[in-house]
Amino acid sequence: MNPAPANQAELDRQIKALEPEVIRLYRHFHQYPELGFKEFRTAEFIETYLADLGLDPFRSAGTGVAAVLDSGNPGPTLMLRADMDALPVTEAAGLDFASKNPGVMHACGHDAHMAMLLAAARVLTDHGTVLKGKIKLVFQPNEEAAGAIYMIEEGIMENPKVDAAMGIHIWSQIPSGQVGISAGTVMGGLDVFKLRIKGKGGHTGYPHQAVDPVIAAAGVIQGVQAIQTREMDAREPTIIMFGRLNAGEKANIIPEHADLEGTIRFLTALPEHSPDNPTQKFIRICEHICDAHRCTCAIDINHENIPLVNDEHMVKMARRTAARVFGSLDAVVESRYIASEDFSEFSSRVPGVFLFLGCADPAKGTDVSHHHPAFAIDESVLTKGVALHVHGALTFLNQT
Repeated sequence: MNPAPANQAELDRQIKALEPEVIRLYRHFHQYPELGFKEFRTAEFIETYLADLGLDPFRSAGTGVAAVLDSGNPGPTLMLRADMDALPVTEAAGLDFASKNPGVMHACGHDAHMAMLLAAARVLTDHGTVLKGKIKLVFQPNEEAAGAIYMIEEGIMENPKVDAAMGIHIWSQIPSGQVGISAGTVMGGLDVFKLRIKGKGGHTGYPHQAVDPVIAAAGVIQGVQAIQTREMDAREPTIIMFGRLNAGEKANIIPEHADLEGTIRFLTALPEHSPDNPTQKFIRICEHICDAHRCTCAIDINHENIPLVNDEHMVKMARRTAARVFGSLDAVVESRYIASEDFSEFSSRVPGVFLFLGCADPAKGTDVSHHHPAFAIDESVLTKGVALHVHGALTFLNQT
């Protein structure tokens, strides 16, 4: 016998009544941000909250926390995931509940993600008997540096085996009252590079007696930009950015080496060693430019994230859910970004859907870019995120 469906109006009333709690949770996490794999206080708070709901939380990948809500009825397992880590950013948002940890800030919305999923867990545990199957609640550490794979390697997708996954990201590029849901590739892949250009040090008065790595570095920075405009199909966006350049100790000394670091972002995944891969093009051009300047180079590539691809069936389900939560399908917008997200590791293994919950309200100052010191969110959208988790889980589990 199948369980009876949950009363939608009752669920909506309960979610609305939880607004003060989800705001309280969000502000708590915002005040106590922690960097990746150092989310010790955060993990303990989440464990306590889940245990108070009657669940049995467990650790994964050190500071990651998960729990399984088992309805007792046969059915699939849906993963609901929130990320936990903050950024090494000094806050300048002017909030009354600003970060209490100097130099660390939730500048990406992970504080909101945890709050929304905890509140959703409260609602879902109250209505567990009307579900089929299981819900695996996953709070993941170190999203900013690809922490998902560590949880996967420790078996987070097993026992019980996950059949599908859903994640929500608060998004300051979409107005409050809208949600981005698109099929196919919705976020880019990310390779992170470190490049050391080696020359021969010397006196700036006698540059012919040295081999200058600084001018080679300048050539590399300029030269690789041609990849985006001359070597890639314009329909396949690629971004190569340098975030760090360091060379020398004194104005009149030619240094022995120059160090550069940055990122390569792309929407289309290509075989790692394919000559069409933008990272392989980057390596080729760096080596040739350095050779032209009589320098050598050592390149270290970290393949951090693969492109995030939304499953078409899961997208259809999420759009129906969003229309239910927002009152109209008009609230759903197409959204694709070249920024990366390691939810892609989950969605590459099971059908997944990743939603972008709009939080931009210029009047509230919540339209500032992610990772900016003044980043803030529109708290009025938090219950929408809770509702998307709750109704999404009910729709998925009770339709299969």
